[in-house]
Amino acid sequence: MASRVNTSFTLIPNQKYRRRNHRSSRFSNILDPDSQPLSTLGNFKALPLEIFQIILRCLSVKDISVLSMVSKTVSQHIINYISTSSGSKRLLLQDFHNLELPDRRQDSTILEHYRSLGLLFKRCTLLLPTKERLKYIHKILAEVSCFKFNGCVTPLQCLGLPCYGMFLQTLTAGWDELECHRVYNFLCELTNLSRNMQTVVCSKPGVATKLELWIRLFCRNVLLDRWTRQSDSAFWLTCILKPWPMVNQARLLYIIFGPVAPQDGQVVWQKMIEGPADEPSLKGLADAIKLLYDTGTKEWTADDVISLVDELSVVPREWLLENNAHLLILSGNSVCFTFMASKAMNGRAIELARLIVFLALVCEKELYCMDWAVKMMQKVCKVFSTPVERNNFLQSVANAFAYVIMEMLQSVLSDHDEDNRSFLDLFHLVHAQANFHKEVLYLTMNTLST
Repeated sequence: MASRVNTSFTLIPNQKYRRRNHRSSRFSNILDPDSQPLSTLGNFKALPLEIFQIILRCLSVKDISVLSMVSKTVSQHIINYISTSSGSKRLLLQDFHNLELPDRRQDSTILEHYRSLGLLFKRCTLLLPTKERLKYIHKILAEVSCFKFNGCVTPLQCLGLPCYGMFLQTLTAGWDELECHRVYNFLCELTNLSRNMQTVVCSKPGVATKLELWIRLFCRNVLLDRWTRQSDSAFWLTCILKPWPMVNQARLLYIIFGPVAPQDGQVVWQKMIEGPADEPSLKGLADAIKLLYDTGTKEWTADDVISLVDELSVVPREWLLENNAHLLILSGNSVCFTFMASKAMNGRAIELARLIVFLALVCEKELYCMDWAVKMMQKVCKVFSTPVERNNFLQSVANAFAYVIMEMLQSVLSDHDEDNRSFLDLFHLVHAQANFHKEVLYLTMNTLST
């Protein structure tokens, strides 16, 4: 027998259910993850703005950057939070001069913070045009004086520019070249960078020392250092150098990468002229040259880089040839060979021969392998088209060794009597060694060439 259905039982509970659902609609979206979101704020719609900002204060910068990708509205609320005094104070750390922590742990901590901050700004401004992104970011960062060009009284002890560079590099990572050009132009307008560069390249070296220091610090810390990919560093270095004539490019390269005084960071202009320079003084310049040559950017041909090296060797006046040779060694085999081959093809065999002497001298003094210099000379020999040209070059190398030795002896024995028999004996001995050396070179190089 079928049971009877009590239809009156279902009326009142339905009414109560509808009334309860109406009362608790504010909380249903939070409690039920499967419910339909009522707006792009999702579950955060039920929260007052003040509570939302309290939640943001409890999140790390990385977590806030993830949250900013939830929706456009959430991202806008985060942007508004960043613009508040409390948000700005929390996010824009300015402890750039605290050197109390051991092992410089403070450096890595604050740099990592600005890496995360760069990612946050990258995400929460994702939908804005590049120009609007830059304006907004500048509006926020303008509160930090140490981020400004010439904005810190102790720049050598300040982490402001490195943090700014870390932020900028995280922000622009993955952007195409057109957008990055806009960033560079924006920074130039903001800092008068181009005008400041014009001032230093048109002044005598060392006159605008403070401006030279700031250009170096800004270019290195904000634009060039800390990139993990060489192509990125080459792009920004190209932005800095390419607008200028070659002679100014060489001057800027020296300002940015040349040797500096350890006590005040000022560029040491006479370092390459007055005496042999050590490896650390040349390494920055060599790395920059290698970067432009090896990266293979379309803006730089091999001839461009070699011309830049040639121009650099007379900044501010002609370098000692030993320093020129040392720079070529540190710049790598490709740059060194291309530079020497250019001299060989342009009929400058005597200059090339003297360069070979100083390449050997640097190898001896710096404990580099001497066979590298011999193999480089052997490779250059193949550039000469005829055996006669090759033999003339080898004879020039042998003679160059003798001349350089005699020049050095004359500087040591400047008060010698030219009629002194012992000095004449030494003179003949050196030339005898040169001629003997020449014959060995003939036999060796000609055998290897056949």
